[in-house]
Amino acid sequence: MLNFQETIYSQFGNSPTIVQLITNMNTYLDPSANIDAFYDLVWNVDTAVGYGLDVWGRIVGVGRVLNLSTGVFFGFEGPVSASGDPWNQAVFYNGQSLTANYALTDAAYRPLILAKALFNICDCSIPSINQIMVNMFGPNGPLPVAGNCYCTDTGSMTMTYTFGSALDPVQSAIVFQSGVLPRPCGVFATVVQL
Repeated sequence: MLNFQETIYSQFGNSPTIVQLITNMNTYLDPSANIDAFYDLVWNVDTAVGYGLDVWGRIVGVGRVLNLSTGVFFGFEGPVSASGDPWNQAVFYNGQSLTANYALTDAAYRPLILAKALFNICDCSIPSINQIMVNMFGPNGPLPVAGNCYCTDTGSMTMTYTFGSALDPVQSAIVFQSGVLPRPCGVFATVVQL
C-alpha cells in the first residue's frame, strides 16, 4: 500500500510496536495486483469479461440471455406470429414452450450494454437513435445487418426502425426483447425488414 503511514491513527502513530506490525504487514501483502485485476475484469466496461459484464448488464438494465424462437407455426394470434406458410406446411401452435435460451458472447454483450447505457441517457431524438442502431447493427457493429439500418420519424406520433435485410434470430431477439432501441413516450414504433 502506498503511504500507509497516513492511515495510522495519530494516537497509535508513536507506538513502535504497532508501526512495526503495520510496516511488516505492508511488505507481506500487496493488493495492487488484485486492484488492477478488479479494474480490468469488472470495473472497466471496455475490458470486463464474464461476471464483470453481467454486473454492468444489471446496472444498465439489459440481460445476457435472450429467448430465440425454435420453430415455425401456423397461427393467427398469440405468442407467435403467423409464418405465412399455407395449410399442411406448418403445425398449429399448441401452447408449448417455443423458445430456447441463448446467452450472448462477451463480444456481442459488451456493445449491447453500451447501447443500453446510451439509451438510458439519450434524448430519444432521431440522430441519437440512429447512433444506437449503427453501434449495434452497422457494418462495424457486433451484429451487422446487410444494407442500411436507420430510424425515421413518420409523423403523427409514429416512427419506423428500418433494416436493410431480414434479421437473424439473435438480431430479432435484440430488437424485440432487449429493449435497447428507444421509443419516446406516446410514440408508436414499427420495425421494417427489407
